[in-house]
Amino acid sequence: MTFLGTLSRAIPMAALLAAGAAAPAMAAPEDVALLQSYVGDWRGRGVLIGANTETVVCRLSLTQGNQDKVNYSGRCSLAGTQLSVAGTMAYVEANKRYEAAMSSNATFTGIAVGQKRGDGLVFNLRERDEDEEGKDLTISAQISLRDEAIDVVFEVVYVDSGDSLRAEVPFSK
Repeated sequence: MTFLGTLSRAIPMAALLAAGAAAPAMAAPEDVALLQSYVGDWRGRGVLIGANTETVVCRLSLTQGNQDKVNYSGRCSLAGTQLSVAGTMAYVEANKRYEAAMSSNATFTGIAVGQKRGDGLVFNLRERDEDEEGKDLTISAQISLRDEAIDVVFEVVYVDSGDSLRAEVPFSK
């Protein structure tokens, strides 16, 4: 898989894990309020480090959804490639946790588990996948929603070779 091919799978997944198709939630008012405090338009600019260093520019929109959910949609640009994600995040009472699910234009779907940390939330995802050439990949991401910011850190590691891509993208309103 090419550098941009791998990137097209990784950025959408990480760029906004805070999303997807989480199950209906019956959350406590403070859980719902915490999620809704991030509703708005966000912009991010960061760096992707791999074979080359590239600038990543992203936009993210979080909107009020149904049943105490927050919907999101985002787009990132890198070297002329457009990557998009969409989904929802919610507090899922049945599982007693925050969950963010997503889908992307790079055919990746996933669910990240969120935990309260201080006054914010941290979503973590770790997946094993394979690229178009059948090579095993480990994909990990952490999305931190805190204060007036959203920070995304993700990494893709080729299991056999140890080669990796890592990006850090801070978002602000």
